[in-house]
Amino acid sequence: MSVKNQNIAFVILIGGKSTRFGSDKGSFEFLGKPLISYQLDTLYKFNRDMFLVAHAQEQIDAYKEKINFANNVSFITDDMELVDDEDLRTPMIGLYSAFKKLSELDYTKAFTLSCDSPLIKSEVVELLLRQAEGYDCYIPRWENGFLEPLFAIYPVKEAFEQAKESLKNKTYKLTNLINENWKVNYVPIEYDIQPLDENLITFINVNGPIDIQKLMEIYKDSK
Repeated sequence: MSVKNQNIAFVILIGGKSTRFGSDKGSFEFLGKPLISYQLDTLYKFNRDMFLVAHAQEQIDAYKEKINFANNVSFITDDMELVDDEDLRTPMIGLYSAFKKLSELDYTKAFTLSCDSPLIKSEVVELLLRQAEGYDCYIPRWENGFLEPLFAIYPVKEAFEQAKESLKNKTYKLTNLINENWKVNYVPIEYDIQPLDENLITFINVNGPIDIQKLMEIYKDSK
């Protein structure tokens, strides 16, 4: 599956507390394999560098015990240099850490995801990758105006600066990543994405144990 701009890397956040879920969501066994493996299996098709962002090395070690990762997968731990509270968990920390590392490695853009959306559709991923060229940021938007900031493509160096300011100001809303001066393509979910993903399972999040049963029904219906 060929797409333009090979300098887009995938970034998957796995470092959340999973308080409502009760255990690490990404490594939770779902129908015989960890939840994140479903997401990885989809992303492997694109043959791009991939970075998993964990809160600590212990979490990375636990993942490596369960999963045999492909050679194009690397790991990043949360960089807490701008955070006063060591117990603070917010996706903004993970994104800051990822953008900082990818900036050092000279990646141009990052396709960011969260491990709690395991059933992403390859057709939807391909749509974003194919159409991201020519824009600073490419982000899905619902008809009601809500955005999907954890299924979006960001400019690495510019997003790093945005994330840095957010952490300094203790403002963790993910839409703060978007700079008003960027050229942003807001992708209409119901019109551009739903024709590729009828039930919009790409955007289904696993937040608590009750969601696993729903996920199982959706997964079986999608086969």
